[in-house]
Amino acid sequence: MSCFIAVDIGGTHIRAALYPQQGSTPLQQVRIPTVASGQSPLERMVQLIRQIWPQSNDVLSIAIASPGFIDSSAGLVMSAPNIAGWNNLPVSEIVSKQFGVPVFLGNDANLAVMGEYLFGSGRGHQDILYLTISTGIGGGIISNGRLVEGGHGLAGELGHVTIEPDGPICACGKKGHLEALSSGTAISRYLAQQVAAGRFSTFKPGSAPNAKAIADAAREGDSLSIETYERAGFYLGRAVADFLAIFNPSLVILGGGVAQSGDLLLAPMKRSLDQHVVAPEYLQGLTITTASLGDDTGLLGALALQYSKVNPA
Repeated sequence: MSCFIAVDIGGTHIRAALYPQQGSTPLQQVRIPTVASGQSPLERMVQLIRQIWPQSNDVLSIAIASPGFIDSSAGLVMSAPNIAGWNNLPVSEIVSKQFGVPVFLGNDANLAVMGEYLFGSGRGHQDILYLTISTGIGGGIISNGRLVEGGHGLAGELGHVTIEPDGPICACGKKGHLEALSSGTAISRYLAQQVAAGRFSTFKPGSAPNAKAIADAAREGDSLSIETYERAGFYLGRAVADFLAIFNPSLVILGGGVAQSGDLLLAPMKRSLDQHVVAPEYLQGLTITTASLGDDTGLLGALALQYSKVNPA
């Protein structure tokens, strides 16, 4: 039986799965930590692929979902801040030489929208805007049934759109990006700053709660935690209003851990979207929902990439 191998690389774990040529249920799936003493992340990824390689050797291709700035046509990771040493790394070439099959590489958020489009919340839609809201904010766009990649595969970095020109510094070093205002990191930073400034909260000065802990506190009535999510949702809604004017999707999918906070984020986001959208026509027929593939988003996105390259039927 012919198979695909899908790999999802994260700062914490590398996951790999073996899929049949038709179908999205893995025949085998494994996970290991990204970092280990004496091995590079690249070596660990190769080891993981070998671990699930079928005895039949009948693998059509491998696809890899990677964080960072990716030149997908060249199979090159230009930079991946969360993976040490991954700068101008020709991942596709290296892995292809190891295994003798085509290797496709894609940005993890771009592949996430492909996975949702084929297998998840995006089924039935041809124009999709995807935002993954986690430690940072990534994005992906499906337009007329095709992934928008741009000239070098760098399109879709929606977290690095300037929303507040004099806003806080983003992890990339620029001011006021959406990621600096609505990501999990931004939520944690804002609350910590307000507590340090003397604002009342159930969190004490010097504490460093993550976005989930802040969501839990908001549900228990902590007013500063509620305000923090209101602020993040406000800026997210402002950004989505702009994205609607550019891409005119029929579906907006929100993924990532912060999106799991539900109406704490979504309710203020929708109010802000209504306030900032350029024309009400952009909201007609628009569906806003959450991602449905969970932890398998990266793997199924990598599988979807192979479907588009090798198995288009």
